[in-house]
Amino acid sequence: MCNYYHVHIHIYVMTYMENSLDSQFDAHAATLLGPVFKVLAEPNRLRILCALGTECRPVTDIIHATGLPQTNASFHLRILREAGLVRAERRGVFVYYCLPDPALLTILQSLLTWVLAQTPSPNSDDQHHFATQDNSLTNERSL
Repeated sequence: MCNYYHVHIHIYVMTYMENSLDSQFDAHAATLLGPVFKVLAEPNRLRILCALGTECRPVTDIIHATGLPQTNASFHLRILREAGLVRAERRGVFVYYCLPDPALLTILQSLLTWVLAQTPSPNSDDQHHFATQDNSLTNERSL
């Protein structure tokens, strides 16, 4: 996934979640989280979130980073925007998309780490694939 944030952000998020989920995770919390997980269940939307990283990017950059067709990328960006997982900024004739909070990438990375630790992999190349994918996203952003 996306490794762009310092360890202290991860520790803060995990500490916050440990302290708050025990006392607050009830039917209301499940009702709030359900739609978010439904939106995140689409792999192309996760790819878009990682492609955004810490910067606001125009749709053309997102298309280039993900390889999605323009109509497909725009469709998923609309769903992400409606769910509050990205925000749109108009800059002249272009629309730039940003994450509303950089902690979102840290949360996704933590979730991926947990899933990989819980899933016995018959193919050890799976973890290599994710690491390679992280490096390619990092390299694309630095261009």
